[in-house]
Amino acid sequence: MNWKALIENRNRFFWLLHTAGWFGFALVQFLGSLLHDLRDLFVIVIFLNSYAGWMLTVPLRYVYRRAWNLSPIKLVAVVILSSYVTAVIWQVIKNINYWEIYKHGWQPEFWLYYTKSSVWSFYIILSWSCLYFGIKYYQMLQKEKQNVLQANTAAHQAQLKMLRYQLNPHFLFNTLNAISTLILVKENDTANGMVTKLSEFLRYSLDKDPMKRVTLTNEIQALQLYLDIEKVRFEERLQVDINIADDCANALVPSMVLQPLAENAIKYAIAVKEEGGTISITVNRFGNDLLVELADNGPGAEIKNGNLHRENGVGLANTRERLAALYKDNFSLVVSSNKPSGVKVNIRIPYELGH
Repeated sequence: MNWKALIENRNRFFWLLHTAGWFGFALVQFLGSLLHDLRDLFVIVIFLNSYAGWMLTVPLRYVYRRAWNLSPIKLVAVVILSSYVTAVIWQVIKNINYWEIYKHGWQPEFWLYYTKSSVWSFYIILSWSCLYFGIKYYQMLQKEKQNVLQANTAAHQAQLKMLRYQLNPHFLFNTLNAISTLILVKENDTANGMVTKLSEFLRYSLDKDPMKRVTLTNEIQALQLYLDIEKVRFEERLQVDINIADDCANALVPSMVLQPLAENAIKYAIAVKEEGGTISITVNRFGNDLLVELADNGPGAEIKNGNLHRENGVGLANTRERLAALYKDNFSLVVSSNKPSGVKVNIRIPYELGH
C-alpha cells in the first residue's frame, strides 16, 4: 500500500482514522469488560455502541466543515454544542442497548435516565472533535509548508535559469562576425566548421538543465567547443592547456561553469596582448573536495578580497551566484594573481561522482 498517497488523499485518510479510532474505542471497552468479568453478551453491546458512535460522529465532520471559517469564539461554541448534542443522542442509544440486550428489556422509571452518564460520552465526542481539528490543522500546516517549499524551489530554479542563460552577447556577436568575414574571403569550409561548432555549443548550453550537474568530461567537451570557436578568431594567439586527474573525469560540476571563466580570460588576457596567451585548466581531488583552477598569463587585473574590479563584468558574479544556489555554503571561489603574470580562479566544490 502506498501510505504517502493514502495520507495525501484527505477523504480516504479521514475514513481510515475515523474507523481505526472507533475500533480502538471498542477494543478498550472489550478489555475493560474482561477486567469486570462481564458476560459474553456484553460484546454485542460494545459493538453496537461503537458502531453508533462511528455513525453519529460522521455528520460532525460536515458540520465542522461549514463552521470552519467562523470566528474562533463561534467555532468553539459550535464544537461544544454539536459535541454535546451528539453525546446525548449517543448516550441514549448506549443505554437502550445496555438495558434492552444486557438487562433483557429492563426499563427505567423516568425517561431522563436514558441520558445517564452523558458527561462521559460528551468527553469522548469532544475528544473526537479535538482530534479532528488537530489533524486538520496539521494537514493545513503541512500543505502550507509544502507550498512554501514549492515556491522556493520554483524561485530557486528561475534564479538558476536566469544565471545559467546569461550568455555574453559579445561572444555571439564576435562569432557571427567572424563567420561573416570567413564567408567574404571565401573560407567556406572554415566558416561551415565554425557554424557547426557554434550550433553544437548552443545546443549543449540550452539542453542542459541548470538545476542538474554534468560530468567534468562533458563540461570539458562543451568548453572545448567554445575554445575551438575562439581559436578561429585568435588562431595561434590562443593556446589551451588542460590537465585533469584520472579520478576527476566523472566528477560532477554545474553545467557551463567553466565557459564564463574562459570567456573572461579570453576577453581580458588573450585579446589585449598582441602575442596572445595561454589558458590553463587544472582539476584535482583533495579529500572530499573537487579543486578546479583556470588561469591565464595575461596582463593581470586589480584584485581585492578575492574579487576582480572590472566594469560591466558578470562572469565571476554569475558563477559565484550559481555555486551559492547549488551548494549553499559548501563551496569557495577565489581570484588571485597568477605569477609571474595573469589571473587565476580557484573553485572548490564537493567531490561527487556521476554515472
